[in-house]
Amino acid sequence: MTDPTAGPPAPAKRWLYVIPVAAIMYMLAYLDRNNVSVILPYLHGDLALSNADKGLVGGVFFLGYVFLQIPAAVLAQRWSARRTVLILMVAWGLAASLTGLVQTRSQFFVARFVLGLFEGGVWPAVLILLASWFPLRERARANALWMACLPLSSVLMAPLSGWMLDHTGWRWVLVLQGLPPLVWAVVWWFTVADRPEQARWISPAEAGHLERALAADEAAKPPAGSGSYLDAVRQRRVLVLIGVYFFWITGFYGFNLWLPSVVKELTHNGSATEVGLLTAIPFAVALVVMIANAAWSDRTGRRRLAVAVPLVVGIAALLLGQAVDGALPRMLLLCVTAAAVYAPYGPFWAIPGELLRIEVVAVAMGLINALGNLGGFAGPYLVGWLTDATGSSLTGFAALSASLAVAVALVVCGLRPDSRRPEGPDQQRNVKATADYSDSPN
Repeated sequence: MTDPTAGPPAPAKRWLYVIPVAAIMYMLAYLDRNNVSVILPYLHGDLALSNADKGLVGGVFFLGYVFLQIPAAVLAQRWSARRTVLILMVAWGLAASLTGLVQTRSQFFVARFVLGLFEGGVWPAVLILLASWFPLRERARANALWMACLPLSSVLMAPLSGWMLDHTGWRWVLVLQGLPPLVWAVVWWFTVADRPEQARWISPAEAGHLERALAADEAAKPPAGSGSYLDAVRQRRVLVLIGVYFFWITGFYGFNLWLPSVVKELTHNGSATEVGLLTAIPFAVALVVMIANAAWSDRTGRRRLAVAVPLVVGIAALLLGQAVDGALPRMLLLCVTAAAVYAPYGPFWAIPGELLRIEVVAVAMGLINALGNLGGFAGPYLVGWLTDATGSSLTGFAALSASLAVAVALVVCGLRPDSRRPEGPDQQRNVKATADYSDSPN
């Protein structure tokens, strides 16, 4: 039988055209999402925010984030991921700049909700785009290199936000940082193509090779039933993935939002520039670990371990960080925690593409991201509320650790390896990718 993936080498330009442009695009989105974490410790009495209010500022974003997840995923699959992201990019850039013009606490909440609304559809749309460019054997690395924009955004932009905060004011930080997406939208439009055959920078032979490799991936997956979206959301594994993502993201964003506040405490109320620079260190560590973990996941096919083990490390680091004294040990544990909560991204988002056929994976990923990201509301608000209620951050971070523990339990117990075929490199050879997981409760 002829190997369907035989042909000219897959074009390396995919990694230079698709990944960097998408990464910079989402880095700007993540900037507009996370700059508020640098700003919050320095708001003082401007909007009279309690700790619970500050948590709500971070969390209400994710209430808006839910609504366009599935519609954007469907548009990306059926219409165009390129056009869907372009529209959302312009909308969130305008919304981000307008956030700097709010005058009341209620307006701040509404502005953050609207920003989340427009940013919400970008994530699933880009995952659909990557699934049209990178076969399963490359998927975790492609996802991780794109998602590297998350820690990279914090590495680059936390110091910038701190410096801007020292020299202007929090309103100007928000207004000015909302403008770059409007510029990058032009680059996105002229660089990115929805599918290989539409790109001008690869040959027809190379595009055909990629199309055959992607078709072989689809042929190796189990039938999608009637092919309806309801078939996807009824699958137990999809429900488990939603649960894993929710509890993981609760811990993830709870840690992210409050990290600058913890660093400010360690510096004994240092300047915004100093806090921004120090905040970048844990994210730099996370960037390296995230890419290394994804490469290991692609090489071995052990997606479950690549998700569960870092989260276990994160639980230990979060709890130890509340028990030790000294700025240096606590800073080291912040670095370990950041690396642990970022590391699962590439392997986790490779799993839906291995389980589901292309006709239903868009809605499944949109649903996982939409419901899972509600943890982005729960985590920051929970830490703020518990800090106000108890007068200590210990209870809040203990709650984040408990949430990560639930995510680990769901990965271990809910996504069990098929007893007939152990986890391992078989997945990399497309020998029934779903062998890594089991729908059986036994």
